[in-house]
Amino acid sequence: MVAGEASGDLLAAHLIAALQARRPALRFNGIGGPKMQALGFSADYPMEKLAVRGYVEVLRQLPEIMEIRKALVTRLLADPPDLFIGVDAPDFNLDLERRLKRAGIPAVHYVSPSIWAWRPWRIRKIARSVTHMLALFPFEASLYERAGIAVTYVGHPLADVIPLEPDKEEARAQLRLPRGKRVIALLPGSRKSELQYMAELFVKTARRLDEEIKDIHFVCPMATRETRDMFEDAQRHHAGSELPLTLLFGHSHEALAAADLALVASGTATLEAALFKTPMVITYRMSAITAALMRRMRRLPYVGLPNILAGEFLVPELLQEQATPGALSAALIALMQDGEAQRRQIQKFREIHASLRQNAAEKAADAVLAVLDGGHA
Repeated sequence: MVAGEASGDLLAAHLIAALQARRPALRFNGIGGPKMQALGFSADYPMEKLAVRGYVEVLRQLPEIMEIRKALVTRLLADPPDLFIGVDAPDFNLDLERRLKRAGIPAVHYVSPSIWAWRPWRIRKIARSVTHMLALFPFEASLYERAGIAVTYVGHPLADVIPLEPDKEEARAQLRLPRGKRVIALLPGSRKSELQYMAELFVKTARRLDEEIKDIHFVCPMATRETRDMFEDAQRHHAGSELPLTLLFGHSHEALAAADLALVASGTATLEAALFKTPMVITYRMSAITAALMRRMRRLPYVGLPNILAGEFLVPELLQEQATPGALSAALIALMQDGEAQRRQIQKFREIHASLRQNAAEKAADAVLAVLDGGHA
């Protein structure tokens, strides 16, 4: 298995647990994170090596990433596994899967690349690389069926594990957040490459909100020690006086459950916020070159998963040049003051949650074992 970031680590861990429950003798190794390793997964390379987003950002790490993939291919071809599972990370995994599939090793890909949003021509590459696709969203299966690619819609594991009605007061008590405060969750990303662009932006936005809103408190979960250090550096250099902030290592779910509102970097965290029914504003910044390339290949007018699943601009998106501390703080204050907009987001989030709650890990495990046994899922 290869997972390239925190969200993939979580998805893979749920799948590993479901597979182990059926077949305890299965062994897992490759590239994975702490949640996978807690279940006995043997990590041959640190997952953080792959946790880079954006064209320009990847170029800086490309030689090392290519060397890891080359070494992994060589080893897997010399000592073939019974099955390979690529968890998201399509730019790394699809080429790896193509080499393995060509050598007769079945390759399952868990999490469809977003061909419905941008780079639709990738489906031809996917057909050459993937034995079976596990899709998280209901509209994806028909795209693969039309292309003749075996696919199973499994739903999203997060929709299974996150309660339909989270307990806000319990979450605040667990995190020991101050009583009587309006809580805003800050989720600036899980990768170091994201924090390079968004740590300062989020800190400055929080500073503006703190100046304009009374009785406010921020909660910020960080995925790794490195990203936490980057956020703390930004806070020391740009926050001025100390922010009313609880900085966490992990515990993103508790932070979202506790929050009244959230400012979230585009990615899986926006779906998590939606599943926790937390009204939000979505933002993202990257290099100008990467942003320009992605605009040219984009097929949808929005980038946030809640908006894609809702089929409309349900959640405000402020991206790239629009993402300034002033604009983000203004958007959050406007949402804070608009009870109807909050209720509309929450109602749509409930509908999204219901559609994605499919017992995903169990369905994914069934499909994986069918491929492993040489059958058809």
